[in-house]
Amino acid sequence: MVAMKKFALFFASILAAGCAHARFATETATLQPTEGNNAKGTVVFSDLGNGNVDVKVDLTGVPPGPHGFHIHEKGDCGNNGLNAGEHFNPGGMIHGSPDAESHHAGDFGNVIANANGEVHTDITTFYLSLQPGHVRNPIGRAIEIDQNKDDLITQPNGNSGPPIACGVIMAPGPQP
Repeated sequence: MVAMKKFALFFASILAAGCAHARFATETATLQPTEGNNAKGTVVFSDLGNGNVDVKVDLTGVPPGPHGFHIHEKGDCGNNGLNAGEHFNPGGMIHGSPDAESHHAGDFGNVIANANGEVHTDITTFYLSLQPGHVRNPIGRAIEIDQNKDDLITQPNGNSGPPIACGVIMAPGPQP
């Protein structure tokens, strides 16, 4: 009986240590300004392990106020971000607010730049997956912040104007 308790305690400690060191997937985009703009920064996607993905946005040089923020179909920021194509939409939904029943997986609505031109926000979504090969994995796609506010209604893109910064979502390199 004592040996069984020691084994159970040993097994529980191994399990706890493994969980403490478990790593979930992350993907990162470095946004660069489009011509005539100054917006730039990083967006980090982290698998929370519960079906949700955290999207941490840190940008500078953004004109104060609300701006549309979206993942696009293609991973091409050429032609001032216009080569990125339409919003990432693996479910074939209509454009809308991120809390609407129907919206693109890449629709994040608006982010708001403060008076210093900074955007620092976290968005949690279950419309993306960071699992390799998953249809809703955004790896290799562009993410952009737009010149104007997304009206969350106009099809197909919310009438948010041209991108002011664009970056391609990449998987991290080898991890220690």
